[in-house]
Amino acid sequence: MKWKGSLERLDSYRVRIPSQYKEGMRAPGLIYVSEALQEQLIADQAPEQVANVACLPGIVGASIAMPDIHWGYGFPIGGVAAFDLQEGVVSPGGVGYDINCGVRLLATDLDDAELKPRLDKLLDCLSERIPAGVGSEGRTQLSLPEIEQVIQLGAVWAVERGYGTREDLEYTESGGRIAGADPTSVTQRALQRGAPQLGSLGGGNHFLEVQAVEEIYEAATAATFGLHRVGQITFLIHTGSRGFGHQVCTDSLETMQQAVRKYGISLPDRQLACAPIGSPEGKRYLAAMGAAVNFAWANRQLITHWVREAFGRTFRDRGLRVAVVYDVAHNVAKIEEHNVAGKTRSLCVHRKGATRAFPAGHPELPAAYRGVGQPVLVPGDMGRCSYVLVGTERAMTESFGSTCHGAGRLMSRSEAKQQVTAGALLARLSERGITVRAQNKRTLVEEAPEAYKDVTAVVEATVGAGLARKVARMRPIGVIKG
Repeated sequence: MKWKGSLERLDSYRVRIPSQYKEGMRAPGLIYVSEALQEQLIADQAPEQVANVACLPGIVGASIAMPDIHWGYGFPIGGVAAFDLQEGVVSPGGVGYDINCGVRLLATDLDDAELKPRLDKLLDCLSERIPAGVGSEGRTQLSLPEIEQVIQLGAVWAVERGYGTREDLEYTESGGRIAGADPTSVTQRALQRGAPQLGSLGGGNHFLEVQAVEEIYEAATAATFGLHRVGQITFLIHTGSRGFGHQVCTDSLETMQQAVRKYGISLPDRQLACAPIGSPEGKRYLAAMGAAVNFAWANRQLITHWVREAFGRTFRDRGLRVAVVYDVAHNVAKIEEHNVAGKTRSLCVHRKGATRAFPAGHPELPAAYRGVGQPVLVPGDMGRCSYVLVGTERAMTESFGSTCHGAGRLMSRSEAKQQVTAGALLARLSERGITVRAQNKRTLVEEAPEAYKDVTAVVEATVGAGLARKVARMRPIGVIKG
């Protein structure tokens, strides 16, 4: 059902939903979308969700959405909103069920010509080492005390046990660990679901992808990120906090529904259930969410270790470097400092299906990247391409240092299954030189390229709006789906 609300086009890449659009809006809506993508924007009710978010107490600036926007739970996927710490709220719907779903890019010193004859062996090695699929369990068997350590230390826990290096942490957002995570804030059910799943890929849109650099747009910036030439092999990991994060969100939503009544918060949509940031319920959610964020970073760190093992086994006859370019979260709420109307303010920034895009000079960036800005990793679908962008000052001043996180769904999973067959899809991808390994055909069909927006159009809108600059584009060679 198409959205028929009010949109004011501000320029070629921005539209506004005026704050007068609906009763209760405390701020306007700001959506980054090109004219070419506008029909896809209004194809569902996601703009209405942008307006709904603008009704939340303590919102600062605008309710924002990126070009990959589509319908989500409460907040739209692609949504960004910042809240004042004293007057604002924190909402699980502004983070999502897959807390710290994110991506990690690895760069190797291989070229595509060298990889091609060994691609099948590499995919076999990866499949042996990294469990994938809905309900998949990892290779690590952890006790409850051990999983409590994981959710406090994040990727640091994995590195301390030999799964990677300190350098990996340097190139992970927040050093792979968010402060304030508290095991006592999560339920036993969440701990029980999470313990067996650490070190697994999961299903849905999660994937492992072997890629080759196809084009470099900023040679100096790309080289700083370790991307040196066309044909260089890279590797993308896309997964999150698995059943642990899902349970944290489920449990928190129950608490937040009660908090809405307790604090007399008026909502246009019950899926926006929230609590004041400084309330006991708000603090508890942030502590539980932080635990899931850390779980996800530990998860991607373990997978990185096993990816290195697979490359090492496949290329035993040569020394091989597999380095972390960057790891960035998608679904998270973080306390950050931002300049608002000339004043530095601490805000709780929700990013749901959006990614951080800090500019050059930001103190949270790795020292090696501080002169150029943060790598922004934007995966596309398994049949087209992915991008590396770099954050800009305009993103910092206009979108709370945020940008798009991927292509964004265009079809529902049920629609994709009605329109695509697994056999035809595999044949089509093979013709493009893409080898796919999937745990089941249903998931494969749900993730068909036509189920997603064209990531190039999404990136062009993001870059056109000044939120990021293009650094490199990679094409898929081999894909593993859960």
